[in-house]
Amino acid sequence: MPSPSRLRAPFRTAFHALIGLLYPERCQLCLANHARPTDGLVCADCRASVIPIRPPACERCGLPFQGALTNGFTCPNCHDLVPAYTRARSAVHAKGSARDAIHLYKYHRAYWLEPFFSDVWVPLAVHDLGSERWDGIVPVPLHPVREREREFNQAERLGRLLGSALHIPVRKDLVIRSEATSTQTRLSRDERARNVRRAFAPVAGLSIPNTRWIVVDDVLTTGSTTDAVARVLRSAGAEEVVVWTVARGV
Repeated sequence: MPSPSRLRAPFRTAFHALIGLLYPERCQLCLANHARPTDGLVCADCRASVIPIRPPACERCGLPFQGALTNGFTCPNCHDLVPAYTRARSAVHAKGSARDAIHLYKYHRAYWLEPFFSDVWVPLAVHDLGSERWDGIVPVPLHPVREREREFNQAERLGRLLGSALHIPVRKDLVIRSEATSTQTRLSRDERARNVRRAFAPVAGLSIPNTRWIVVDDVLTTGSTTDAVARVLRSAGAEEVVVWTVARGV
């Protein structure tokens, strides 16, 4: 089923009416409060429980800092292993309602949540990125086997939400996932880095000199996956790569 953001205006009402028939207008996270399809079926209480990421944070990877700082700082992780991206940013903490929404979206194809992601994520990303020139968005690719299992790539659909707001293309034809890696969920930072080190590759003959790209994914934890994608782009000549994700895991 297509995302409502990709439907023409005359069809959106019909789309939301269909969603209303399939799913009662009840929050799909708490299953208690009223919620509208136009809000992604996420109620006001669940939205209010989402924790935004606020300064101070690492200027490179966006890792939130617990405490007060008057100057910018770079976290020890980025000092030890400088990532290929210039900066990585996320909108919210991967906790509570935000985490539940991402899991529901990612593993159960809950496309109706996209208006919720558009509200909590896209405006912040546009504020950060909108004044600069970008050649396009590169969603973190899934291995073909994994994509067939899930029936979609959540990073690609999220990328289209942001691409529509920034009026730039989503390019899934630049980087491929050449190895089917194990899940990153229970791995340490070093294990995550080893797990994805050779997982991505450029399409044959890729050459993108003097270009600037935004890598998009749903969650950033250690940054190993997005860094691996950024390294592929940089090795093909990209001048700059930044990362934007919906949520940040710590």
